[in-house]
Amino acid sequence: MSESPENILILAESLKSLGLTKYEALVYIALLKVSGATATEIHEISGVPRASVYPVLDRLLQKNLVAVSHTTPKRFASVPPDEGIENLLKSIESDAEGARKVLNTIFHDRNRLQKGEQELIWSIYGNENISTRILDLISNAQSSIRIIFYWALVNDEIKDMLIGVSSRVLVEIVTDHWEGDIPSNIRLFLHVPPPGHNIGKKCSAGGVFLIDNQKVMVVMGSDEEGTTALYSESKGFFRFFSMYWNLFSSWARSKTV
Repeated sequence: MSESPENILILAESLKSLGLTKYEALVYIALLKVSGATATEIHEISGVPRASVYPVLDRLLQKNLVAVSHTTPKRFASVPPDEGIENLLKSIESDAEGARKVLNTIFHDRNRLQKGEQELIWSIYGNENISTRILDLISNAQSSIRIIFYWALVNDEIKDMLIGVSSRVLVEIVTDHWEGDIPSNIRLFLHVPPPGHNIGKKCSAGGVFLIDNQKVMVVMGSDEEGTTALYSESKGFFRFFSMYWNLFSSWARSKTV
């Protein structure tokens, strides 16, 4: 690259990505051309306004891009480009690490606020998305899984996942049907709804999933409108469906032979 004014400005713009201002870049480039210079000489070489030269030099000193003599008048010299770029990259890495820590703090504080102060309920649409979310909840359960569902909601993947995690977490299920052997680790209550009580021809699936006494997913499927789910970790939402679970599971236990 030639030292034309246009190319110098392009180079100065490039140095902005490393955290330099336009004037800082112009002063540093100017000092690379000479073995040392006074503030007045820097103004003449760089084209930076005289009043801005000293503040710019102070910042470049802080960024370890220039050195200053103890003579009168003071003379300034640039550090070699390899060293200068390395110093800038270290500064960027340090700033990025500090920003990452602060941003993570803000993010986690937001999560705590959402869980503690807001009643957030999320909608999930489509069989595939809902099935993926159910599998994720089951696989990451830490202590308990309690489910009330119509068998039509369950596919082989969900069934196998429930069987797999039942060795490490409590799994309790109330359902109208179960195909295959009933695993010993699962507390399964089979009960067919009483006559006249059914989900109807237009409704293909439904269920309530309570995970770790904290998370709730409610699913309802319709042949006409497809499958929809609501998911929440709010205390109010969980408390409501926990009461539903207690009532329905107690009823199912009393009716199971």
